[in-house]
Amino acid sequence: MNPQSMKTQTRKDRLLNEAAKWRLISLLFDRPTEVWRKHVAELASSIGDETLKLAAETAQKEATEGLYHSIFGPGGPAPAREVSYCRLVQLGQLLSELAGYYDAFAYSPHTSEVIDHVSVEAGFIGYLRLKEAYALDCGETEHADVTAEAAERFLSEHLSRIAKPLADALKESGSLYLALAGSALLSRTGPPKDKPVRPGLPILQDSEDSSLHCGEI
Repeated sequence: MNPQSMKTQTRKDRLLNEAAKWRLISLLFDRPTEVWRKHVAELASSIGDETLKLAAETAQKEATEGLYHSIFGPGGPAPAREVSYCRLVQLGQLLSELAGYYDAFAYSPHTSEVIDHVSVEAGFIGYLRLKEAYALDCGETEHADVTAEAAERFLSEHLSRIAKPLADALKESGSLYLALAGSALLSRTGPPKDKPVRPGLPILQDSEDSSLHCGEI
């Protein structure tokens, strides 16, 4: 194998490893079910991240749908939607931006959560890592680079806005597995482009007036 091929293979291996970790982060923030428990356990067995492994192990004992809704639902201590942490951004504008990203890369997750939910956004990064690895495998380096750029931009513009305030709130939530998931998410995002608002804003529904603005408490 020549040096360029070795470099490409190393990049592919790294991307596949990252994709599995992002997929697990996505699952940990999703609603727990029996099928969910199986997928969490399977993914945790294939990665080397100790924080995520502990989160997955703890989730098997701790996660319930009731706990999930008490933390992430209306009035809970840690809103899971990006709209809860943004400022001066219209809900319709945010959802349009996210839909544009997802449509551009044919991302259609099988979930009941709304598109600005942290589990959906984290899953998108894992999906992009897989698409980048696939493009490299097909010899489409330019497409791989475009996908990598989109992932970094999405992290900067969206997930980094959520990660710090969500992780801080989850530390106080009483759920160890979600606190660990929050820590794992924060370790993978850059600093937010703007100062995030404190968690605890109302959870806005898609049917609500899209002219409402996110603001500080």
